[in-house]
Amino acid sequence: MKAVILAGGQGLRLRPFTSVLPKPLMPIGDRPILDIILRQLHHYGVTDVTIALNYLGSLIQAYVDQSEIGQKLNVTYHWEDKPLGTAGAIGTIPNLDTPFFVLNGDILTTLDFAAMHAAHVAADADLTVGTISTTVQIELGVLNIDDSSLIVGYDEKPTKTYSASMGIYVYSPQAVKRIPPGEYLDAPSLVLDLIGTKKKVLAHKPDCQWIDIGNRGEHERASEIFMQDQSVFLPSHKP
Repeated sequence: MKAVILAGGQGLRLRPFTSVLPKPLMPIGDRPILDIILRQLHHYGVTDVTIALNYLGSLIQAYVDQSEIGQKLNVTYHWEDKPLGTAGAIGTIPNLDTPFFVLNGDILTTLDFAAMHAAHVAADADLTVGTISTTVQIELGVLNIDDSSLIVGYDEKPTKTYSASMGIYVYSPQAVKRIPPGEYLDAPSLVLDLIGTKKKVLAHKPDCQWIDIGNRGEHERASEIFMQDQSVFLPSHKP
């Protein structure tokens, strides 16, 4: 199996730390988040990894090239001259000729990657989106107003539950064909394009933990949870 890790972002919400350290090298407990991701991919059968680089990318390459896990995978690097978005980079990476993972380089999860890949193949999907259920507390009273401007309902500070993207995908080559090479494209726009052209976009709903470490609060929470039991996130790792 193959995977592409998107590691070119500036990590603005984690400043000032990311002024000198790229977000994929931010530590979770005693190791960078990218190290955890690479070990998980290897554990679930991924052999070839392309890391898409831009901001402080030389630091990421230097770390992976000398790391233990970097020696166990066939790792290549794809440099972006300019940011191309969470889908645009895929359109310029060669040899993506079988279903492959695309994931952000800042996610702590217990996802079974092999099960997600198998679900994608079994469904013959063009794109599979890993999803997580998230609850949002609305801090206002929500009014239900009919066509004649009469208030017919009032919900004080309701809680809503939604399915949200985990930032983890499985692409088929057919989906890649919808990405214009060298042009900016984000993942939501690609999903809407695929839906609009009657392609098969599958939701994969795993029972797993998931934390996006994109801000300082979630980064701290991820570190605490990881250190409580590393084996949950690194099933093949021996302390």
